[in-house]
Amino acid sequence: MTRQDELHPAIGAVKNRKRVGRGDASGHGSFSGRGQKGQKARAGGRVRPGFEGGQLPIIKRLPRKRGFTNIFRTEYQVVNLGQLGVFEAQSEVTPEVLLQRGLIKSSSRPVKILAGGELNQPLSVTAHKFSAAAKSKIETAGGKAAEVAVADKTE
Repeated sequence: MTRQDELHPAIGAVKNRKRVGRGDASGHGSFSGRGQKGQKARAGGRVRPGFEGGQLPIIKRLPRKRGFTNIFRTEYQVVNLGQLGVFEAQSEVTPEVLLQRGLIKSSSRPVKILAGGELNQPLSVTAHKFSAAAKSKIETAGGKAAEVAVADKTE
């Protein structure tokens, strides 16, 4: 077994770093690998990202109207009707029940029921919003769809 003080990397695996500016005899003296004079020979001598030598940069040449992000947007947690098949007939389905069953992730965001999939049993579904098709499918199955008001975020 090898002792810890005998361990070392393989030959050629570790190289010394290039030490520039340490005299002409080192091979990297004088201009230190930076060529001759000019902006790029100086310390900190680079142009900022996106600078094109004074020409109008591409980021500014792109069209001005790039859209916007609506900060007042209400982002719903989506539940499809097909997912409600886990509930037994005549049961109450509320956002709290959906959270317990793991169909939604948070109680702070509103819930929207969409018409994806089929609903075979009558359920009493309470949510913040329904698509028109989902509402009609729930009522066709003999259930009820009740909307709850979404809490206003600006308060």
